[in-house]
Amino acid sequence: MNDAAPAPTPAPAPRRARVRAPELIGKGGWLNTGGTELTLADLRGRITILDFWTFCCINCLHVLDELRELEEKHRDTVVIIGVHSPKFVHEAEHRAVVDAVERYQVHHPVLDDPELATWKQYAVRAWPTLVVIDPEGYVVAQHAGEGHAHAIERLVAELEAEHEAKGTLRRGDGPYVAPEPVATDLRFPGKALLLPSGNFLVSDSTRHELVELAADGESVVRRTGGAGVFNEPQGLALLPDGRVAVADTVHHQLKAYDPATGAVELLAGTGRQWWQGSPTSGPATEVALSSPWDVAWWNDRLWIAMAGVHQLWTYDPEAGTVQVAAGTTNEGLVDGPAAEAWFAQPSGLAAAGERLWIADSETSSVRWIGTDGVVHTAVGTGLFDFGHRDGEAGQALLQHPLGVTALPDGSVAISDTYNHALRRFDPASGEVTTLATDLREPSGAVLDGDEIVVVESARHRLTRLRLPEEAVRVEAVAHRTRRAATDVAPGALRLDVVFQAPAGQKLDTRYGPSTRLLVSSTPPELLRAGDGAGTDLSRELEIDPEVTEGVLHVSAMAASCDDDPANEYPACHVHQQDWGVPVRVTADGAARLPLVLAGMDEQRA
Repeated sequence: MNDAAPAPTPAPAPRRARVRAPELIGKGGWLNTGGTELTLADLRGRITILDFWTFCCINCLHVLDELRELEEKHRDTVVIIGVHSPKFVHEAEHRAVVDAVERYQVHHPVLDDPELATWKQYAVRAWPTLVVIDPEGYVVAQHAGEGHAHAIERLVAELEAEHEAKGTLRRGDGPYVAPEPVATDLRFPGKALLLPSGNFLVSDSTRHELVELAADGESVVRRTGGAGVFNEPQGLALLPDGRVAVADTVHHQLKAYDPATGAVELLAGTGRQWWQGSPTSGPATEVALSSPWDVAWWNDRLWIAMAGVHQLWTYDPEAGTVQVAAGTTNEGLVDGPAAEAWFAQPSGLAAAGERLWIADSETSSVRWIGTDGVVHTAVGTGLFDFGHRDGEAGQALLQHPLGVTALPDGSVAISDTYNHALRRFDPASGEVTTLATDLREPSGAVLDGDEIVVVESARHRLTRLRLPEEAVRVEAVAHRTRRAATDVAPGALRLDVVFQAPAGQKLDTRYGPSTRLLVSSTPPELLRAGDGAGTDLSRELEIDPEVTEGVLHVSAMAASCDDDPANEYPACHVHQQDWGVPVRVTADGAARLPLVLAGMDEQRA
């Protein structure tokens, strides 16, 4: 006789809203499939994760890294499909997408969707967005922004068990086909530095190395690093002690490289990515950083373009500390005192006397901060306006610049990356001119006497140019971000940020509200009411009927923790995303605007 209690009946899987997944279409075709055109029917039986990304977006690059472990662990059941959905005109070029897939080591199929056809089919509103499709072809979850890998991992395990039991799970190799490797001395170099020896030091980002080139800019002297030492290094700056500070971007660290010995030493960062609520100052190796993209020695500190959180930080080598110097972590273009300024992926720095020049890539702008701690914009207007237009700085346009270089006459050269050009801004005249065209994704430049050496990232080389006395004339062109506007009604508009805590988790309310919502608009007059900060993820906005179009800027954050009373130290996760939603005000427009942070919008399902 067996007196043991009967085994408990497993709890049924939670009911999920299911929406039939639209087909995957993109005029640019497929990459990383060996030439095969994939359809949803080809993916039936597998768990499919669509990653809507664009290669300018630092948050998208973070998500690529977040997904790598899941991609490897569930390689026989999960297929990740990158749906490349461009923001900038340059990103709609197929060759540029091919380059980006190699540059960022994307090891899954990618659909090139230059016209945002699939983006529209899935009603995506933000980069990055992840959509989970079950083995039967139904959408079961959507997540916007970063920090969702743990939730998707849990969902994948549930789907595996559910569809294994139903007989609808198909295991096996995925459709990824690796492209043939290409042999070049450099592979998507990021930044360059002229060493005291006259040689050049180059961050060879895709190969995770520093490469020292002879004074000719071509002959390789030596290589240092490789995977494990660096991970996609970018910015370089000479320190007073003769070592070189390196922005080790994907490791979220700063390191020091000694050109004399080849030694590499950690300066700052824990190796983990900074999240909201983490310390913003303290001992340098105990504070997390987020995608440091460039560095410059200025005003007795090493300044850091912290692209991942839209801020400038500083490192003090004497004290061994780091701290935030400018920016709020909100993404946009707002000038003023350093603590109130907004940046958008600052990616290039150049020290010049009383000014530190900044290439603020996502706002297609060049900005500067003075020794008084005030941030100013020299060229650029915001997140959605870009192009190639010279002339008076107030109307001139750039396209996602990644580098700035101080010139001897007080002006600044701009590596205008997505325009494939070298531009110049002269503070004395207030004019923007073009110095050179027909470069390929220039990402930085360094002076060498009366010449300037440009890092042509997508041509995998350094290119030497004589600084021209006359500017190159180009045909002016202006662009706006390509996304279609959302029609909204004038008057009351209900904003709902949809957030459902992952299975087994709950909102973290131990220290007060665990959610945050910040709303603003361009132009500011678009919103009569509802702007500002709060903790509720839903809000009533009032749209001015006199303003016919604009952009709603929405930033949301939610923190969730493991829901296990027996666990004294539950694991917690931060989910966050910024949206810029172009809107058109029409009488028959929507009275509700849902933005999915995590889960499914039940009113649409």
